[in-house]
Amino acid sequence: MNRTEFIIATAIVLFVAFSLGWFANWLINRFTRISKSEVGELDKMAQALHEAEETRDQAITYLQQREAEMTNQMAQTEAELRAAMDGLRDARREAEELRTYIERQNAG
Repeated sequence: MNRTEFIIATAIVLFVAFSLGWFANWLINRFTRISKSEVGELDKMAQALHEAEETRDQAITYLQQREAEMTNQMAQTEAELRAAMDGLRDARREAEELRTYIERQNAG
């Protein structure tokens, strides 16, 4: 094989390799190309996701506010219960003292 034949053979091999590479690239682009309808669908999905995240954030904020309100209401109710229990305890003690006083008055 002389020099000219070697150059021609090398050129043919390189051309075939280039052609195969170009064809493979064309095939990959053909199958992975995104159509306009798919882009529109992706935009709709992104918008829906954004709206869902906003709704979630609003729900979390509402739940935190509601939890704070309920905690405050529970603390107030517990304070009222303690006050009522203290009043009941005082009333029972006073009733017992009156009962004892009346029994002494009746006995004596």
